[in-house]
Amino acid sequence: MKKQARNHVNRKLSESDGAPAKPAGAVLGEFVTEMFEYDGGRPVTVCVPPEPPEAVVFAGDGQRISKWGQLLEKAGVPSTMIVGVHGLTDDMLRLHEYSPGFEPARFAAHEKFFVEDVRRWTQSQFGMELRTEHTAVFGVSAGGELALALGLRHPNVYGAVFCASPGCGYNPPGVMPRPLPRTYLVAGTQEPFFLENARRWADALRDADAEVLMNERAGSHGDAFWQEEFPLMVAWAFGR
Repeated sequence: MKKQARNHVNRKLSESDGAPAKPAGAVLGEFVTEMFEYDGGRPVTVCVPPEPPEAVVFAGDGQRISKWGQLLEKAGVPSTMIVGVHGLTDDMLRLHEYSPGFEPARFAAHEKFFVEDVRRWTQSQFGMELRTEHTAVFGVSAGGELALALGLRHPNVYGAVFCASPGCGYNPPGVMPRPLPRTYLVAGTQEPFFLENARRWADALRDADAEVLMNERAGSHGDAFWQEEFPLMVAWAFGR
C-alpha cells in the first residue's frame, strides 16, 4: 500500500450529479478522498487495493476504517476495496445518524446518501461491478448498528454484514425481513454490554434462518480488537 501516494479529489458532488471524472493517475494501491455536499460537506475515503478489487466493503466511520486495507493485504484475503463514509465526531449525532430509532429523518437522509449516492459514485469512479455476493457493509460499535440496519433494509445491495461490538440503539425487529444477508458478528469478553447485544442479534438472525457466524473472544471495546477480526470477516465472506 502506497501510504504516501494519496490521491485527494476535493470537488464537491451533489447527490444528483452524474459520473465524475476519474482522478488523474493510477489509483491502485492508493487512497482516494472525495467530498460530497451531503450534510454541508461529507468526505468519503476509499482504500484501493494494489490489485484489481474482487470485492468491496462499505463502512461507516470511514476516516478510521478506510485505513485498515493494509491489514487485508497482509492477511492474503481476496483483493478488497474499502469505501469509508466518514462519520460525525459528535457521538450523539453519530448515533442518531447510525440508528434508525432515534431521529428517523436524519437516519433516512444518511441511509440514502450511503446506499445510493456513495454506491453510485463508487461504481462510476472505479468502474466496478458491485455484485451483491461480493459486497459487504461493515461497522463497529454504533457503526455496527448501522451495518445491521442497512443490511436488513437492503439485502439485495449488501450480501454480507460485518458487525463488531454493536450498541443497543437498534435492536432486532419483531418480524425479520426476507431475505436476510449473511452476518458475521464479533464481540469481546471484556465488553459485556456489547457482547450481550451481539448475542441478541445472533440469536434473532438464526431464529429467522439467516446464515450467522458469532465470534466471542478475549478483547475489549476498541480499534485493536476490531482490526484483528476484520480480515477474518473478509475471508469468511469472500473466500480464501
